[in-house]
Amino acid sequence: SVCLGIFSFVDGMKFYRREKEIEEYLKLDDFIYTELDDLEHKDIMEHDFQVFQVKLNEQVAINQDLQDFFAKWCHEVKIPLSAAMLMNEKIENSLLKLQLKEQLEKMNLYLNLALVSCKVQGAFDDLQIQKLKLKEWVNASIRNNRFFLMNENVNLKIDLHNEYVYSDKTWLVYIIDQLLGNAIKYARENAKIHIYSEQNERSVQLYIKDEGEGIKDYDLPRIFDRGYVGSNHHNGKYKSTGMGLYMVNLMIKKLGHQISVDSQYQQYTCFCITFQNIEKHFNL
Repeated sequence: SVCLGIFSFVDGMKFYRREKEIEEYLKLDDFIYTELDDLEHKDIMEHDFQVFQVKLNEQVAINQDLQDFFAKWCHEVKIPLSAAMLMNEKIENSLLKLQLKEQLEKMNLYLNLALVSCKVQGAFDDLQIQKLKLKEWVNASIRNNRFFLMNENVNLKIDLHNEYVYSDKTWLVYIIDQLLGNAIKYARENAKIHIYSEQNERSVQLYIKDEGEGIKDYDLPRIFDRGYVGSNHHNGKYKSTGMGLYMVNLMIKKLGHQISVDSQYQQYTCFCITFQNIEKHFNL
């Protein structure tokens, strides 16, 4: 009985000290699971979950501030860029004028892409799904790329009808800009680009097909990976960041569309965007 009493007293003291230790740790503002091995203790789990939630909210706020700053910076840079474009029109040297205009147009295009990318990384607040006439927003993307289409002497063929899709118009133009821009970038001389559509009861497919360099078989499965640049560099003329198609795929998923690609190296590349018919959801 004496031995049992001693053991009980010792266990009781250990339990008391342990509870006091946990009580002190629970007052901390950082994770405590690394200091305590009792991971099944309810209070420890609740404490660390609250700490995680606070840290997550702080990081979200920091990221949002950074996105807001970058978006504002892009808007501010557009002002002197527009002024530079107007000044460029006064240059008398035609070759210099064309070369400078190409670089200014690239800067303008990249700024527009950066602005939309800021929205994609954020929440869904700016996402507005609407019924859109597909041809109208394809034409908007063509206008965005008109300088490069003309400069590369692209033979553009468009076979679109009166299809309507449900999407966000800003994001949709961004996606088409990226795909059309890639088609121009990796085109051959006297390039041909074909933009056409197909429709059935359940969906609309938009195809953007070029007769350019194509994509090698071992690159094809990874073209939507973040930062993947592949092995096609158009003889060193273009340097890829590997972010364009990654952002396209990210947008496609958020919009609820699908994207696929078919390509034969040195022959063609064809991207297909599938828009599901969700009209019934809008009529509820």
